[in-house]
Amino acid sequence: MTQQVASTTALVLGFLVVMMLGGRLIRYFGIAAEGNLDISLLFTIIGYNLPYFLELILPLAFFIALMLVFGRLYVDQEMAVINASGVSRGKLARLITPLILALFVGEAALSIVGKPWGVRSSESVWQQQALTSAFDLIRPNEFISSGNYHLYVGSLSDDKKQLQNVILIQSEPEAKGSAAKKAAVDTSNSIDPETAESLDIPDLPAAVINSNISKDTITLANRAEQVDTGDSGVTQLDLFQGRRYEVGAGSLKYNQVGFDRYRITLTESSKEAVTEDNIETQAIGPLWQAATGSQVGNTNALRAAQGELGYRFALPWLMIIAPMLAVPLAQVRPRQGRWLRLFPSILLFVSCALGIISLKNAVSKGSVSVWANAWLVLGFMALALYMNWGSRVQHRLRFRKQESEPLTVIDSQSNGSQGGQS
Repeated sequence: MTQQVASTTALVLGFLVVMMLGGRLIRYFGIAAEGNLDISLLFTIIGYNLPYFLELILPLAFFIALMLVFGRLYVDQEMAVINASGVSRGKLARLITPLILALFVGEAALSIVGKPWGVRSSESVWQQQALTSAFDLIRPNEFISSGNYHLYVGSLSDDKKQLQNVILIQSEPEAKGSAAKKAAVDTSNSIDPETAESLDIPDLPAAVINSNISKDTITLANRAEQVDTGDSGVTQLDLFQGRRYEVGAGSLKYNQVGFDRYRITLTESSKEAVTEDNIETQAIGPLWQAATGSQVGNTNALRAAQGELGYRFALPWLMIIAPMLAVPLAQVRPRQGRWLRLFPSILLFVSCALGIISLKNAVSKGSVSVWANAWLVLGFMALALYMNWGSRVQHRLRFRKQESEPLTVIDSQSNGSQGGQS
């Protein structure tokens, strides 16, 4: 039984992985054909995205394998012989307990460790690839943009690693999500009236002075070199003999710094701070601290961390629910095909997975508590127990009722006969 279920699970899992990754692979080939993705990184990105798909595909593949194996036992009349030998279907299902526990641990490792690592590594590769593509698009005496950076190069070497007459403009990134904090108002940017009158500077509107100031950084350098750090997702430039200005719209002040050598980081690895945007890339330790409120002061980030934590802890229980549902649902009557029971059963199991996914969004929005995941899992377990034991309990109650009724009839007949004799 363990060998059949394991081999069928692997077969169904391979089919589902190929089907799910097919569309993604075609899209990546299109990006590579346009020159925006290095073809050597194609399968690396696919490998990093594999845990993201496996955490949902693996429970479904295990459930379908159980339905196929147990359904064939009923169709080939093997289950009738096994039951006649004194082995129940529940005892037969308990024989694959080591496989169930192994898949439970594997699913927990995928959802808690594997997927965050894969998403974080994939984002780092995409960031570095985006910057590499931007360097390939460098044209002398033209501006190019990559994220929040705008780069102007007077001339460049053949390998595009040595840049001459560089102008680098870094705009302040826009706030994402409700967790982002707005910049504080800098009211000290206004100058005194006497200085403004001597310089013939008109009065700035109050709306401009009192608004949040977005600061941009302008860096001028005679030449620049790309640094090979060797760290995935980290790209740096060394700027030589230049000046750096920090200015803000609506501000009368600016900062100026001269340098002989200045290293700037264009792309970084994922930040350690837990926000609504990088909640899926966080390891279980920082995520637990964020969910308990020890690191995150923002309410929305706290709810997002709780939703992600409940989602990761609820997914492994699908491996326990799968055999509990598959054993009763796989039972077919004589001359009834097993495929007729397969598709409704898959819909029932998928509804449990979709419920866990929807609860993740609901908890993030504050609509329900994080304990709703536990109630959902317990609800499906109760349904599975009813499907396994409900008919047996009803049959025993009906048998006891029928067993007690004839005794009453016999007593009444015996009383009547005694009365006739007297």
